[in-house]
Amino acid sequence: MYALDDTIVAISTPIGQGGIGIVRMSGPEALAIALGLFVPPGRGMTDGVEPNRLYYGHIVDPDTGRVVDEVLLSHMKEPHTYTREAVVEINA
Repeated sequence: MYALDDTIVAISTPIGQGGIGIVRMSGPEALAIALGLFVPPGRGMTDGVEPNRLYYGHIVDPDTGRVVDEVLLSHMKEPHTYTREAVVEINA
């Protein structure tokens, strides 16, 4: 089973071929998890991530440092989301 305060992740696009895939994370660790994988071009995320803005960058495998995909990342701050939790959306 799981706790109600777990951070969860789900694919938000339908199965099949498409130009964009969307992954959403919801929960207290959503932003920290995303920032462990997300690398913007030419700089780190030392400026922080402002809610309700899109950030361009790459998802990078933390074990190998290999770029997985080019993405747009957005963060919606709790409690102003559907789940009333922090939400991160990754569009690849």
